[in-house]
Amino acid sequence: MVAAAGHISRTLSVILSVCLCFSAAAGDAPATRVFKAGAFAINVSPLKFPVIINGGMTERTADKITDPLHARCLVLDDGTTKVAMVVVDSCMMPRDLLDEAKQLASRATGIPMSHMLISATHTHSAPSVHGALGSDRDDEYARFLAPQIAKGIIEANNRLEPARIGWAFGEDKKNVACRHWIMKPAAAQTNPFGGTKDDVAQMNPAPAKMADAIRPTGTPDPAVPVVSIHTLAGKPLALYAAYSVHYVGKTQPVSADYFAVFCDDMAKRLALEPGSKFMAALANATSGDTWLMDYSQPMRRDYSLQSVANDVADAAMTAYKGIQYYDWAPIVMEESLLECGVRMPTAEEVAEAKEFMKSFEGRKPKNVPEVYARETVILSQMPPSRELKIQAFRIGPLAIGTIPNETYGSTGLYIKEHSPLKDTFVVELANGCEGYIPPPELHPLGGYTCWRARTACLEPQAERKIRERVLEMLTSVSKQRADEEPIMAKPN
Repeated sequence: MVAAAGHISRTLSVILSVCLCFSAAAGDAPATRVFKAGAFAINVSPLKFPVIINGGMTERTADKITDPLHARCLVLDDGTTKVAMVVVDSCMMPRDLLDEAKQLASRATGIPMSHMLISATHTHSAPSVHGALGSDRDDEYARFLAPQIAKGIIEANNRLEPARIGWAFGEDKKNVACRHWIMKPAAAQTNPFGGTKDDVAQMNPAPAKMADAIRPTGTPDPAVPVVSIHTLAGKPLALYAAYSVHYVGKTQPVSADYFAVFCDDMAKRLALEPGSKFMAALANATSGDTWLMDYSQPMRRDYSLQSVANDVADAAMTAYKGIQYYDWAPIVMEESLLECGVRMPTAEEVAEAKEFMKSFEGRKPKNVPEVYARETVILSQMPPSRELKIQAFRIGPLAIGTIPNETYGSTGLYIKEHSPLKDTFVVELANGCEGYIPPPELHPLGGYTCWRARTACLEPQAERKIRERVLEMLTSVSKQRADEEPIMAKPN
């Protein structure tokens, strides 16, 4: 009996040792990584009319909705880092409004404000939430917009579910061309209050002026980056794309312009099932000097919201069909603040502008000299520098840089060429609206995007400072969590 008991004891000891070994091994094994995504498009159309519309030289108002506006919200979570990406149907949105929206959303979701990217499509037919040129801010709509964006982020976060992510780049050359041209001496438009002299650059030259046109000042970016999110069952959940055309127009306010038409088109092309929660979003990439009209051609082309949206959707679908998906990919995001100087008017320029403003006292400005005289006075009362919010983040080997300005195509192309990550794109008018940033060599040429105003006032070296900061941050995020390899998805 004693021998048998000893044998049983030794047997139990061996079994216990084996169990402890398996338990230790299980404890040392990494937990299964789960990538999650949630998407929601919240309606941000105005509830009261009339509303002020900006995007033009002078102020307009609208008393109806042509098509609804949305804040298209996407939340991504790799289990360690959670981010929100939002595209709003707005011409431009100031940083204070967006910080309010982020703060409200952060309190409810736990997503850090620094991990939220909110950009404007730059539709020129949405309510004004930032004073620009001859247009004032519509205060009531601005108070409505920030909480509404936050609600959209909160709902997208509530919809988080296991998902797969992938991306690819398409191309549409048809709808991008440089709208900024060097002209023969004395042929470019002059502006007595723009802070420039002897301009030789002209934006959107009229057909009659093309005999005096020499060459465009820049190169547009035809890329159509497409980020696609699927459910684990392989069903489309969300799509985030970008393109570098300024806007299309040919629509009456209130309207989301071609951006919403593209989103609807993509939903139709993906043959979604009834009740699908799919959401598409189209951000503006780098279109500060880009529009869809090639002024070098003798005939002006015909176009519409539908035709441009269809062309961009064709490019997006070509890319979409070649996407390879990941079951999991690390997310890294950084944010930094950059201070740039402002080209302030002189005391003499302010005095001249104030004297001129007496000629239209009691009413809004109606033409270029009146608009820029008022801008001169307004700008003189503002701080001599601006603090810009810059972001960079990556999802696996995909990188995105964000800029709060209307950005030239050459700036975006430079960033992409010098990024440490091959798959890179840039989103403009993100996390603020700090005006046009022409490259420094273009400032002596003058022209609309250099005329001094709240929406075009940064120092000539601002473009260089911004693009270098973006590249520094892209390098930084490329190195963080570099040992965590994405996990390729297996075919369904």
